[in-house]
Amino acid sequence: MRLLNYRELRRRYELDGPSKTVEHLSEALEEKSLRPEDFSIRDLAEALIPDGREWVRTLDPRSGGVSPVLEASEGIDASAFQNIAAQVVHAKVLEAYTQEAFVASRLVETVPTRLDGEKIPGVSRIADQIDEVGAGMPFPSLGLDEDYIETPATSKHGFIVPVTKEAIFFDRTNLILSRAAEVGEVLGLNKEKRLLDLIVGVTNNYKHKGVSYDTYQASGPWANVAAGNELVDWTNVDVAEQLFADILDPGTGEPVLLGATTALVMPAYRHAAHRTFNASEVSYAPSGSASATIAANPLGNYRVEESRLAYRRVLASGVAPADAKKWWFLGDFRKAFAYMENWPITVTQAPLGSEADFTNDIVMRFKASERGAAAVINPRYVVKCTG
Repeated sequence: MRLLNYRELRRRYELDGPSKTVEHLSEALEEKSLRPEDFSIRDLAEALIPDGREWVRTLDPRSGGVSPVLEASEGIDASAFQNIAAQVVHAKVLEAYTQEAFVASRLVETVPTRLDGEKIPGVSRIADQIDEVGAGMPFPSLGLDEDYIETPATSKHGFIVPVTKEAIFFDRTNLILSRAAEVGEVLGLNKEKRLLDLIVGVTNNYKHKGVSYDTYQASGPWANVAAGNELVDWTNVDVAEQLFADILDPGTGEPVLLGATTALVMPAYRHAAHRTFNASEVSYAPSGSASATIAANPLGNYRVEESRLAYRRVLASGVAPADAKKWWFLGDFRKAFAYMENWPITVTQAPLGSEADFTNDIVMRFKASERGAAAVINPRYVVKCTG
């Protein structure tokens, strides 16, 4: 834990103004040159509130003083303290919200939207062949209104992090940060579970041209399930790739344009996956053959991810543990799924001098919230394999 010069912090706040100071601290927290744990809530109050030491002392009833409400009308300017405390809380919430365990949140694309569910147009060709435009001839058009998908309604999630007088007086910074981390983790976990339920097929919200479909189909209109395809070696990857070869894009009638991207596996097959995808060589011996062919591994372009949370979501859907651990997925998750985001994780602060200060000794309150929905954009870009 580094020691902060709070007097210098106050001086910079007065010289640079609140916006620049908060921006500088935000960048330092984002770059991790400063950590939330480097701050002391009591030291911040003493340094940034006018006569802060005296104000903190009045939080103790034994001082004989009356603790004034933090409000401008009472002659106390606590904006510097509140703004910087908010940045510290936000950094801790964000750190927990974006932790490495949330694999699906990193795999899918986040799409900003101002709509509560929307209709996304696709491209429909008006001609089967577009080979050449002759001199003086009109260019053919691509339609944007004949093909579309509908995404689900978004939902809002959030919690409040309170800062009590006791937390400031006793300098319970770790307690405040612990609550902020818990809020970030719960919100991140909720988002991750909603995404994983789509990826593993527990929930299905793909709606194309007004018709709802399950993400994974054993046969038409597309087949992207490889049952009995336990991940053992490169031949199992080949089975999944052959399914992609037969899947056509409904808008163009052409094969889906998919490059080698990502394999998502359960924890029990983590090492098997790395062995399969990262081996330097592969060997192939046809049945009954007296010789084997050894070649460079063709699977080097795949990225391998494993998720304990995905395994728990498969189990929660009723799949037996012996079967659930063999599930794995292959494809381009950014093309198949998206998180339609109205707003990202955001921390806002309640006005100072609220009723909660008097009735609950809560000096400040920070609200963390996010709003969005997990959506299937095009299920043809992912294949599910089971054991």
